[in-house]
Parts: sequence; structure tokens; C-alpha cells
Amino acid sequence: MSTGTSTNQAGNAIYGLGIFGAWVYFWMQADGFWQHVLAILEGIVWPAFAVYHGLDALGA
Repeated sequence: MSTGTSTNQAGNAIYGLGIFGAWVYFWMQADGFWQHVLAILEGIVWPAFAVYHGLDALGA
């Protein structure tokens, strides 16, 4: 019986790369303290929105 852990780990790695990429992008766009705090929060949730809208575009 296969547990599929290697597939889950690959997905987590790709999601992690998306988070780091989003942090770099949003951090470079921020000017003040609160914008940097917002950049950290945006970096965490951005990959989820990107996947959602990407899959939505494929289904439409």
C-alpha cells in the first residue's frame, strides 16, 4: 500500500518556493514598516490565490 509521501513532499517544496518568491517580490515593493509586515502576510497566502486562479483559468 502506497502512502504517497513523496508526492506530498514535492508539493510542499513547490509551495515553499512560491512563498519565498512572493516574499522577495512583496518585500521589494514595500516602503514602510507596516508595508513590510503586510508583505510577509501576503507572501504566505499568495501561492494559494495563484493556484486557485490558475486552476480556475484552466477550467473556464
